[in-house]
Amino acid sequence: MQAAAQTSGTHPFRANDPRLAPIAEKVLAGQRLDFQDGLTLYGTSDVLAVGWLANSVRERLHGDITYFNVNRHINPTNVCVAACKLCAFGRKKGDPAGYTMALEEAWETAASGYSEAVTEFHIVGGLHPDLPLEYFTDLVRGLKQRFPKVHIKAFTMVEVAFLARRAKLTIEETLVKLRECGVDSMPGGGAEIFSARVRSIICDHKIDGSEWLETARLAHKMGFRSNATMLYGHIENNEDRVDHLLKLREVQDETGGFQTFIPLAFHPENTPLDHLPVTTGLTDIRQIAVSRLLLDNFAHIKAYWQMLTPKIAQIALRFGADDLDGTVIEEKIYHDAGATTPQGMTRKELCRLITEAGRVPVERDTLYHPVTRTEDSFVVAV
Repeated sequence: MQAAAQTSGTHPFRANDPRLAPIAEKVLAGQRLDFQDGLTLYGTSDVLAVGWLANSVRERLHGDITYFNVNRHINPTNVCVAACKLCAFGRKKGDPAGYTMALEEAWETAASGYSEAVTEFHIVGGLHPDLPLEYFTDLVRGLKQRFPKVHIKAFTMVEVAFLARRAKLTIEETLVKLRECGVDSMPGGGAEIFSARVRSIICDHKIDGSEWLETARLAHKMGFRSNATMLYGHIENNEDRVDHLLKLREVQDETGGFQTFIPLAFHPENTPLDHLPVTTGLTDIRQIAVSRLLLDNFAHIKAYWQMLTPKIAQIALRFGADDLDGTVIEEKIYHDAGATTPQGMTRKELCRLITEAGRVPVERDTLYHPVTRTEDSFVVAV
């Protein structure tokens, strides 16, 4: 029996859970949700009603547009001093499965997947105990020289903090060096879950949640734009999830530097937490929807098809997501953790996914400027 009904213009909102009625009032009036609202959204069984609300916000912001880009991932090393239980990618120094690209190899890797279509290189890797900051600045500088039109999105907040400590520099000094060598923006990885209780179990070798947030705050104030993530579906609870989202929202209120929020479903395979079950489709689409509703100051919510699968990512476009990420050539980190999705997708395939979901595909660059294609090159509309 429907226990709640609310209207927005000519479109009625109906829910089987009466707790959703006051939340719908807020959402439809453009008012901010609070911590308890977040818990209710995670706890209700009426996921379709939550999705309806998230979709209303998504369409208010973006209509039917769904963004994607043409990008290539470069993971220069998997050698890492951390031993995070959530990770299947990292290897200890000396491990036969460990690798570190020589600079020429990294540049050749970029070139092997490069065409005039690529607008972004996405660079993340392990926390290598021996590689100096200069390795990374030289890597970026070489990419900029070879591919001057390609935007370089590189180094998570965790990597920046680690590089700063190794180089005995402040975060600000390290960010200056990264900007000078050609880093254009930063990815959002390493945020995991900000809860100290959870981080002490799944990623105790990384910077803590407050350090991640402070590094992002400093990067934004220096002019970098970045993404933000949350890893869900492991040992966190609903309170941890809401806390994570609201802490991101607080920093965004202050800096406005986050471009996109990306919920990342945990893949337990090949990790020390492989006894945990994988997330269900219902959990995945709920996470997309709750993120869209709580993060009212984030322009974009991404359904990362590599982790969700293309099928769930399509559904997510009706549950609050307005971005599918990109072609993601040769992604390693999540595939080492058991992801069975393809390691890349063509522009044509992405457009088909979006169109079949009833949305309008729009190619973007990293900063969400529309990209117009000619036969052999692209033009970014700034």
